Amino acid sequence: MTTIVLNLQRVRERITTACVAAGRDPACVRLLAVSKTFGADAVMEALLAGQRAFGENYIAEGVEKILLLRAWQAGQGAQSGEQSGAAANALEWHCIGPVQSNKTRLVAEHFDWVQSVDRLKIAQRLSEQRPPHLPPLQICLQVNVDGGVNKSGLTPADVQALAQEVTQLPRLALRGLMAIPEPAINFIAACALHKRVKAIFDHINSSGVLPVPMDTLSLGMTADLEAAIHAGSTMVRVGTAIFGGRSRATG
Repeated sequence: MTTIVLNLQRVRERITTACVAAGRDPACVRLLAVSKTFGADAVMEALLAGQRAFGENYIAEGVEKILLLRAWQAGQGAQSGEQSGAAANALEWHCIGPVQSNKTRLVAEHFDWVQSVDRLKIAQRLSEQRPPHLPPLQICLQVNVDGGVNKSGLTPADVQALAQEVTQLPRLALRGLMAIPEPAINFIAACALHKRVKAIFDHINSSGVLPVPMDTLSLGMTADLEAAIHAGSTMVRVGTAIFGGRSRATG
């Protein structure tokens, strides 16, 4: 087995163990493999090991990998006699980094999810630029839960209003919330931060202001996935524990 395959096994085991400890079904937590700064070959290794959902922070880099992997999958499908379109759709790509106005078209045309929406203007541009032949773009709103000065995201007080506005936009589907809290000093402190996001999520869902309740809570990374799962995360975003240390600074 390759290192990536072994690492994926270990991360999945961590998720299962954390779910059992929290009294949750492991099937309720999805793994998003964060492949930023790693090449298409690393994504391909993870794909061959059964991983299907990948997260990218850098849009141009992500689009390059998306196109390379789609071409590779289409070729594999043609060789095996499968429809190339079905092969190309096997991967799910999540944009998890900041989205500037000049990059919304690239995101709308190539990604399946955007987890980092924190402004109505960006949501509107994604809606307008999403090609009509593609499924709706799946959206998570990013919450700056602890007020980190270097973090993007909505203040907790502003989340509900933007959630309601996003549900009115065509070609978008609001799925949930995402947060990247500052590193906590221990498990208990990390749980407390993640539970604050879960409380916002639950409050909005129970208020009845959305036409369809949110179903995705994207919390937890390599260092704190256990705490996030304990707090109720339904998706953990793991990069280092799968692919290794970053090849360059990631911000």
